[in-house]
Amino acid sequence: MQAITAHDGAPRLDELPDPVAGPGEVLVEVAAAGVNNADLQQVAGNYPPPPGASDVLGLEVSGTVRALGDGVTGFARGDRVCALLSGGGYASLVAVPAAQVLPVPDGVDLVEAAALPEAACTVWSNLGMIAGLRAGQTLLVHGGTGGMGSHAVLLAKAMGVRVIATSGGERKVRASQELGADLVVDHRTEDFVERALAFTDGRGVDVVLDVVGADYLAKHLAVLAPNGHIAVIAAGSGRTGELDFGAMMRKRATISATTLRARPLDEKAAIVAAVREHVWPLVADGSVRPVVDSVLPLADAAEAHRRVRDGEVVGKVLLRP
Repeated sequence: MQAITAHDGAPRLDELPDPVAGPGEVLVEVAAAGVNNADLQQVAGNYPPPPGASDVLGLEVSGTVRALGDGVTGFARGDRVCALLSGGGYASLVAVPAAQVLPVPDGVDLVEAAALPEAACTVWSNLGMIAGLRAGQTLLVHGGTGGMGSHAVLLAKAMGVRVIATSGGERKVRASQELGADLVVDHRTEDFVERALAFTDGRGVDVVLDVVGADYLAKHLAVLAPNGHIAVIAAGSGRTGELDFGAMMRKRATISATTLRARPLDEKAAIVAAVREHVWPLVADGSVRPVVDSVLPLADAAEAHRRVRDGEVVGKVLLRP
């Protein structure tokens, strides 16, 4: 099969042996693979695959079931599916644990479905399972047009949550508004703390979905409502920062920080099951949809990475074998 691996700091197209479906696994013929920042970090040597995972890039795919391993039920050859991976997605075939596979709802384009698994599992596990986000609350989303941020905006609005999104530049601000965010703050020219506090009549936000990390820690405590929660899913500004425990205690605030890729299989299975229960009905009725910026051939992985690195995409960049 054709696949993309990392060599000398760049993605490279290789010919590799076809994978087979082991016990409990599904072999998927890939229609498309989602491009995530984690892939760029792996190419740069900063985010190696967990033990036992494929060296092939890619953490999510869509496609059709080609074969089932021993013990797999609930899927059949030819089914339209998408899947959360620990690696292996930038390829024409991938074997994945059946518990990490989701059916693609009718009406959802099979290629575009590759934009869903990583975002849906990351966002729901943090906002739904940890932060307890619920209707009537207010969510602050950074990077409101990114792969994670765009999904978070759509999901939260479908849940009856008020959404404040930050985006950079007129084009992205407009895109966030089109996704349905109630307030969009241009972080290049505006103070999101000031705008968010004014929007909430001084109360602040209930949950922050944080992809920035250290540089925004004090600002997030300032913008947080009492009993609010900060869910950290990336640390773009650095891994260490000062935390004012006094401010945190006064707000009765909580902070969580998670990654998804290296979690044990049983935890991933639980997250995928929760996504199927809580998020997938919203995907099926069109309330939550894949947000796709562009689709490129697998051989153009380097160009896909450049687009993501430059930060000008709206939604996900996908690769097609």
